[in-house]
Amino acid sequence: MNREAMKQVLAELVENETGIRPDNLADDTVLTEGLGMDSIDLVGLVVQIENRFKIKIDTVELRQVSTVGQILDLLQEKLALAPKVA
Repeated sequence: MNREAMKQVLAELVENETGIRPDNLADDTVLTEGLGMDSIDLVGLVVQIENRFKIKIDTVELRQVSTVGQILDLLQEKLALAPKVA
């Protein structure tokens, strides 16, 4: 899955969590201020990401994420390491 496709899925998951579809997810968009998400929304978003992509995001990794670009980088990294399903 390419980065743009992941960004579209992320926009969908943000909408599921907040009820608001983000118009434009730029890599430098801050999850809290830029998308109006609070800590509870972020936890819900991470759970949705984990379920959708069948990955696990550790708390330590999550603490390093504050922008859309950082979450997409982490997602790309996790998906590259995930076992391939035939």
